[in-house]
Amino acid sequence: MRRPVILIVEDEPGIADTLQYALRTEGFEPRWSASGEAALAAADDAALVILDVGLPDLNGFEVFKRLRARHETLPVLFLTARADEIDRVVGLELGADDYVTKPFSPRELVARVRSVLRRSAAPAGLSGAAPASFHCDDGKRSIHYYGQALDLSRYEYGLLKTLIGRPGFVFTRERLLALVWDDDTDSLDRTVDAHVKTLRAKLKAVAPMLEPIRTHRGVGYALAEDLPASRPQA
Repeated sequence: MRRPVILIVEDEPGIADTLQYALRTEGFEPRWSASGEAALAAADDAALVILDVGLPDLNGFEVFKRLRARHETLPVLFLTARADEIDRVVGLELGADDYVTKPFSPRELVARVRSVLRRSAAPAGLSGAAPASFHCDDGKRSIHYYGQALDLSRYEYGLLKTLIGRPGFVFTRERLLALVWDDDTDSLDRTVDAHVKTLRAKLKAVAPMLEPIRTHRGVGYALAEDLPASRPQA
């Protein structure tokens, strides 16, 4: 079986070498382009693109737009040194699949690559859909977990609904604050942690054997992609 081609668009040779080694070790076929123009010419058979925001010839966001114009469904993972900047565009203005901030762990990046490829391989219409274990009713602002209604506060509802909307996607605390909290009164990272803790307790009360909200240390939170359709028996 042919190895998936991962196109690395990065102008720093040291970072590119590290990524190529990590990806090759994990069964991928990495290819390197040091500029945006070279990447546009090399992307035809790529399964995924790792794209640095700061390139010598073209802005990474412009490269992304041109890539998506030619390859509408090509998954793209951004590399950036500015989490505050990339956080505003991933999934909102541009529709990129994920991002990793520098400095990063090669193991973490490879895990992100695998996650994005799994999501992009999902049947049409299912990507980003809520898992069968959850049912959201926007009109009633209610969420059922394995058929049981959850007693959620306003922010717990918004937080869980956001995670359910993109299973497997790792939301930073800052991103969750921006999406769920509409004022500055509680704008602290520990606010998100506190609400995740109470959410986990409520979910655990329904299905004690499962951990639907996963922590990605130093990054944020994601909803598990491997939740069973029916509630496991204790």
